[in-house]
Amino acid sequence: MWKKSHFAEKYGYTHLSAGDLLRDERKRPGSQYGELIENYIKEGEIVPVEITISLLKRAMDQTMAANSQKNKFLIDGFPRNEDNLQGWNKTMDGKADVSFVLFFDCDNEICISRCLERGKSSGRSDDNRESLEKRIHTYLQSTKPIIDLYERMGKVRKVDASKSVDEVFEKVVQIFDKEG
Repeated sequence: MWKKSHFAEKYGYTHLSAGDLLRDERKRPGSQYGELIENYIKEGEIVPVEITISLLKRAMDQTMAANSQKNKFLIDGFPRNEDNLQGWNKTMDGKADVSFVLFFDCDNEICISRCLERGKSSGRSDDNRESLEKRIHTYLQSTKPIIDLYERMGKVRKVDASKSVDEVFEKVVQIFDKEG
């Protein structure tokens, strides 16, 4: 099974998962945001933009402080709504450019089935049918319009994620070979 982080490294990107950063912050002892993040994730809702952006920016700053050549990021799971996008534009204007959006397009039932299977071993509190259905509703209401916006800007690179892992991987390789 291929991992996004290994894939990103191959092409000179640092992989940052908004969800992983939020889950790590939720578990961090003494976190002022832990309980708040937990409640948003369980309800399938989007965590407030200020929290997510502060975690992303901190991770980016730490990566570049450790190695100034590591200035390309594959940001997974962000932005998820208009508020996220506006927060990103406000905070990162002139500091980061969005080269393209990698969009994994997949049927809702296939997504649910795969996440439920993942949930058997992930330990994630949101890998259950109720949370997943809420997440899909949130996606359709809040995230899809952001994908559509980037699509109108010519920045979306779409992958049919209902295919096999190998077929999806091959398509992603083609995109990264082209985009660099």
